[in-house]
Amino acid sequence: MKKMKHLASLCLMATLAFAGAAAAAEEVTLSGTVVCAKCSLKKDDAKECQDVLVAKNATGEQAQYYIAKNEVSSQFGHGCTKEAPATVTGEVSEKDGRMWITPSKMEKGS
Repeated sequence: MKKMKHLASLCLMATLAFAGAAAAAEEVTLSGTVVCAKCSLKKDDAKECQDVLVAKNATGEQAQYYIAKNEVSSQFGHGCTKEAPATVTGEVSEKDGRMWITPSKMEKGS
């Protein structure tokens, strides 16, 4: 019985920890221009085409957010040599010194 209570409390702690981590991830909405890291921005380390949203960050400075490839970004389409105004909603994270946004919604601007 003592082992069952211990196991139940461990499961509860794991569930609460997971829920806290999920709540910490927050979606943001950014408006800017979608360009290609390789073709438009001419990034030295870009070995293949990669969409990037150039937008103002929380402090009002221009920032580059690499757009993670998923179904939402695929439906939006790739803007290799052209620039496309867009509004992107998704979770922002940092990986390998770059800011990434995993889109849950992308809309073309005018």
